[in-house]
Amino acid sequence: MRHIIDPTDLSREELDGVIDLALDIIDNREKYSEACKGKKLATLFYEPSTRTRLSFTAAMMELGGNVLGFTDAQSTSASKGETVADTTKVISCFADIIAMRHFEEGAAHVSAMNATIPVINAGDGSHSHPTQTLTDLLTIKREIGHFDNIKIGFCGDLRFGRTVHSLIKALARYEGVEVILIAPDELRLPDYMKYEVCEKNNIPYREVKTMEEVMPELDVLYMTRVQKERFLDEDEFDRVKDAFQLTAEKLKAAKPECRVLHPLPRVNEITVDVDSDPRAAYFRQVENGKFVRMALILQLLKWAEEGENSQKLLPEGTVVNQHRCSNRRCISNMENVDRLFRPATDGSGIYRCVYCESKPAK
Repeated sequence: MRHIIDPTDLSREELDGVIDLALDIIDNREKYSEACKGKKLATLFYEPSTRTRLSFTAAMMELGGNVLGFTDAQSTSASKGETVADTTKVISCFADIIAMRHFEEGAAHVSAMNATIPVINAGDGSHSHPTQTLTDLLTIKREIGHFDNIKIGFCGDLRFGRTVHSLIKALARYEGVEVILIAPDELRLPDYMKYEVCEKNNIPYREVKTMEEVMPELDVLYMTRVQKERFLDEDEFDRVKDAFQLTAEKLKAAKPECRVLHPLPRVNEITVDVDSDPRAAYFRQVENGKFVRMALILQLLKWAEEGENSQKLLPEGTVVNQHRCSNRRCISNMENVDRLFRPATDGSGIYRCVYCESKPAK
């Protein structure tokens, strides 16, 4: 069984295949209008969502399928203490494919380990959001035309932003990509992302203090919200917040072919005067999310029917119950599951949690 828990669950060729299928769906809507007739998608959303949940629902409906599920875990047996593993086993009896969003990091991984149908991670805490990544890639493809040899600036919350982590992992598959990291010190990209993703894949990256100093050179500016709740000192937040706000005035320095992306929702990190600029692609990005999820649902169901079973959910060298994860939000610290750790890929001898990539607790 194939699942999509992380962008790296798809090879570069498979990523390109999903993008190409989404482009064909855009051009031939009627051709796919009954492609999932008789199939059911279960949307298991344990935390609030607008775009992701509705785009999954719209995607399955436009494929001619049906949707079941929930949008509030408190109305389900989870409120009685049912685990993700047990919920997954139950839902596997009712549906053909699952899309899950959960506040516990690693929840989708646990679901995949217990499912008899494909599982799509629709966001697990601040860890990963692969379908947003596919949305971002489709948007870059439609707006710029290619993934190779692009210079992309990530701005805002790079520490906790799962969309940022996922997209950097995906772009690591392509040639000539350069990453520029624009964030306050408190929200810088985690070291493991810089070392195990960028450096391991020879992706040049640099960290800067403001978007203005790099705006003229960017092909893509990927905005995220600077999260006030992450700052212990409100004065410190007030000091940095305007440096990470995109305005029409700041965008004047960008190239005509530059595109601004944002996973949404926004708060004040992009002012409304940017919306009318043709370089603002974030609302077009939303619609792309529906098409790419249509393509992913079709591909996973096809693989399931063909008996595709090439996915390793436990990385080589995984150790069981020898460490405890340092991440309080990891599912291994919140539910009764095996504590799984794999050796870091940089040869350092450090172990990382299979569910959320955090280090062991000291």
